[in-house]
Amino acid sequence: MYFFLRVLNKTMRFKNTSIILTVIIFILISASIAYLLEPATFTSWFNSLYWVLTTMATVGYGDYFAKTVLGKVFTIFLYIFGIGLLSLLIGKVIDSVAGIQRQREAGQLNFQGKDHIIIINWSKKAHYAVEEIMTYLPGAEIVIVDETDKHPLLNRSNVHFISGDPASDEVLERAMLQKARSAIVFADSRIDEAALADGKSLLITSSIERTAPHVHTTVEIVQEKNILNFRYINVNEFVLSHDAISRLAVRAALQEGNSEIFSQLLSRQHGDDIFEVPVEAGWRTYGDAFQDLLSRGATLISDRGDLGVNRKLNTPIPAGARLYIIADTATYQAITGK
Repeated sequence: MYFFLRVLNKTMRFKNTSIILTVIIFILISASIAYLLEPATFTSWFNSLYWVLTTMATVGYGDYFAKTVLGKVFTIFLYIFGIGLLSLLIGKVIDSVAGIQRQREAGQLNFQGKDHIIIINWSKKAHYAVEEIMTYLPGAEIVIVDETDKHPLLNRSNVHFISGDPASDEVLERAMLQKARSAIVFADSRIDEAALADGKSLLITSSIERTAPHVHTTVEIVQEKNILNFRYINVNEFVLSHDAISRLAVRAALQEGNSEIFSQLLSRQHGDDIFEVPVEAGWRTYGDAFQDLLSRGATLISDRGDLGVNRKLNTPIPAGARLYIIADTATYQAITGK
C-alpha cells in the first residue's frame, strides 16, 4: 500500500500530457494482463479492455468479473491504483478547464479569429458601444483591450478580453489587430487631465496605425485642439467627447423634437437609421437614385460627407461614390437584398 501511495504522489506531479499517456498505457497493459489471467472469462482482448474501463470508472455492470484467485487479486489492484489514477486524470482535466476560465477572466488568453472589432479602454461609453454593436451585428466578435485585470463582460461568449497596455505591440498582437475589422479607441476615463487622456489615445492610435494601417480606426478626442495631431497620423474617424452631447442638448432646448430624431439616428435599437447602399446600374444622376430610393421607402441623404446631394439632383454620380440613406431595417434589407 505504501508503494502505491508513493507512486500516486509522484504521478500527481506529472504534466497533463504525461498523465494521459500513463493512463492509456496503464489501461492497455491492464487489459492484456486481465485477458492473460482469464481468457475463458473475457473470451477476447476487447472484452477485457471493456471490463478494465468499467472497473476503473466504478460502473461495474457485472456482465464480466474475475473468477480466479489471481483475477480477483488483479481486480483489487485495479480498485486501489486504477481508480485513483483515473480520478487523478479527471481532476487534471477539470483543473485545466477551470484554469482556462481563470485565464479568460484575467485577460491572459490570446484572441484567435478575424474580422472582429477591437474596443480599447473600458468605460461606460465602451459598454454602450458593445451593446450597439450587438444590436447592429449580433454575431460579431468583440475584443476589449484594457489595463484592468478582470473581464468586464464575462457573461458574453463573443466578447474576448485582453489585459495589458493598449499601446504595446505585444498586446495589440494578442488582440489579433492585423486581422481586425476595425478598432475604436475611447478616451481613458480614469485620467482626469484632458490633455493626458488625449496623449494616451494618441500613443495608442500611433501604435495601431504603425502596425496595422489597413484597420479602420475611430478615436474619441477630449480636446478639439488635438484633432490636428490625430489627423497627422491618418486616423480614419474621430469624435469629440463632449461635442455631440452639448449640441444635442442645445437643439433639444431650442427646437423641440430634435433630440428624438438624433437619438433614432445614433442607435439601431429605435426607429429609422442611416445605412449605406451600393450604387445601382440604373442610376445615372443623384436624382435617379433619389427618386428610385424614395419610391422604395428610403431617403437619400448624402454621398460620403456631402449632405447637399439633394440640391445636385442633375449631377452625375461620380465613380467611387458612397451613398447613404435613412430607412428602417426592413426597407434597407429589401433594397440591398441582405
